[in-house]
Amino acid sequence: MKNLLLFIAVFTVFACDAQAPKKSGKPKLVWSDEFDKPGAPDSTKWNYDLGNGCPNVCYWGNNELQYYTNEKKNVRVENGNLIIEAHKENRGDRSYTSTRIISKNKGDWTYGRIEVRANLPKGKGTWPAIWMLSTDWKYGGWPASGEIDIMEHVGYDPGVVHGTIHTEKYNHVKQTQKEGKITIPDAQDAFHVYAVNWEKDKMEFLVDGKVYHTVIRDPKDDFTGWPFDQRFHLLMNIAVGGNWGGAQGVDESIWPQRMEVDYVRVYQ
Repeated sequence: MKNLLLFIAVFTVFACDAQAPKKSGKPKLVWSDEFDKPGAPDSTKWNYDLGNGCPNVCYWGNNELQYYTNEKKNVRVENGNLIIEAHKENRGDRSYTSTRIISKNKGDWTYGRIEVRANLPKGKGTWPAIWMLSTDWKYGGWPASGEIDIMEHVGYDPGVVHGTIHTEKYNHVKQTQKEGKITIPDAQDAFHVYAVNWEKDKMEFLVDGKVYHTVIRDPKDDFTGWPFDQRFHLLMNIAVGGNWGGAQGVDESIWPQRMEVDYVRVYQ
């Protein structure tokens, strides 16, 4: 009788387990732009940073040479891609125009996998970036609330792609930033998928699905070392010159230059 009762109990457990819903390990697409509609980018998903950054952070804090616009010459969707294009032309007190497109208050996330398939510009003086900033700045201004650089590239160092975090404790001003890099020889001639896997205590930076840099939160760090428990938004831009992009000068003969973006996809 005992054996029979035991058999019934075990059978019941397995039967219930078989009927229970299974949790899928596959991440869910929660936000995307496939850039399928020609014309201006989707205004329900994108805003812009405009001008030269003044009076708050003049020249965008890095002595950059561009003036950001939302004009068709500098930003548009065509042939299934978002085009961000920098031109050599005077605007305000700047000698170049470009675009910085942002998802702030239209695409904001805490944790997830952010993927951007892009083809980068080329030439000395270009400084394209795909990156993230805090939406609410809970811990204070830069770098206290954090920065996540999914992809940065400077034209004088062709094909070398950087993935970096900046915080109050770890940032480039102090030369303590947590940075990884990988060489993608055709980054300026072909599309690649640049991504970050952002978890509670870890970030992985990837190109084409390959992890090349991992940052794990130090258990001793408070928000000064890890402010990444708040919502962040996405930025994409081409800067011209500046402290890093212009460290070896700017080739005035290469313009216009463009970054093409095939899609942005966010999974959680």
